[in-house]
Amino acid sequence: MSYDRGVKVDVDRSGDGVEVVLVGATGAQALPALWLRERSQRADQLDHVSQQRLVDPHRFHPDLAIVDASCAGDDLWVRFSDGHDETFSLSVLERRLHLSDDLPAVVAWRAGAGRPRTHHWPELVADDTALLAALRDFLAYGTVVIDRAGSEPGTVLTVGQRFGIVRETNWGRLFDVRSVPKANDLAYTPVPLGPHTDNPYRDPTPGIQLLHCLVNETTGGLSTLVDAVAVCEQLRDDDPDGFELLADVPVQFRFIDDTDDLRYTRPVIERDHLGAVAGLAYSPRLDYLPLMSVADTRVYQRARGHLAELLVHPDFEVRFALQPGEVEIFDNARVLHGRTGFDPQEGMRHLQGCYIDGDAPRSRYRMLAARGAH
Repeated sequence: MSYDRGVKVDVDRSGDGVEVVLVGATGAQALPALWLRERSQRADQLDHVSQQRLVDPHRFHPDLAIVDASCAGDDLWVRFSDGHDETFSLSVLERRLHLSDDLPAVVAWRAGAGRPRTHHWPELVADDTALLAALRDFLAYGTVVIDRAGSEPGTVLTVGQRFGIVRETNWGRLFDVRSVPKANDLAYTPVPLGPHTDNPYRDPTPGIQLLHCLVNETTGGLSTLVDAVAVCEQLRDDDPDGFELLADVPVQFRFIDDTDDLRYTRPVIERDHLGAVAGLAYSPRLDYLPLMSVADTRVYQRARGHLAELLVHPDFEVRFALQPGEVEIFDNARVLHGRTGFDPQEGMRHLQGCYIDGDAPRSRYRMLAARGAH
């Protein structure tokens, strides 16, 4: 039996019970009764407005079984041992076989890719199709630049709200990045800043950062970006043992000033549920070497030293001048950021920034893509 997408469905009655098996290009997959039962779409089982269950599947009996089944076209009818019966859509079930996030595939990039892809703010305001394109680029590459946003203070909050939900921290909803005396963070000085993750000492760490250039009268102060996915792939090739230590051993990050003492313990390399590199928690100004054996400490130190070299290597790090009216947006874990030093005597360099969490842009992409943004 099959339906129009080509997946074969077998109902096997040869054993003690009835088994439903999907057979596709990647092989055969039996569908456990519990897996099917909790995906019920019946109105007495699922609230169709909220898409939340009306029953508690955690209380289903572990020995729940399929007692009868048949298939016709896209419809799979199943009766379960608890008396429930239902007709499932095979095309819907197939989409749920994997833990898909329904997002664009991650594209690792190096410095040769050049400046991040640019989108125009007036179009993003007026057209959801333009927003969908910007979100697609952001989710694939971890960064975009928005131009033609003007130089009005506070604009970064408006841009942030178009992409997601602005998050307030101890730095406020909006923060000014400019050189000030007796700064409590090196970001507010003219010194160079190496590639880093913002706020790795916070739980949860801000997912996305926006920086809006209001004024830049200096010849220095170039923005720097580097793709952690590409760098970590290289590190894993060069030093697999060191890579694993950086991905497994938690380290503590700490920020302290007159009003806050923030700490968070986590590995430097972040992996997703499939084991792929998702990003880095990286800030040499804020981390502390964990206590390990002497041998592991040496391997760890060798690995983080090589990671530091790769992050600033011209093959990976892109540098560009952020112009007044431009906003750079980057995934705070996926794309590390920094800047070259500048001379404040040359003139003013003033950026405004804010944070948004990572889930809202992903949600907005899915919603716009599903309804065909226009």
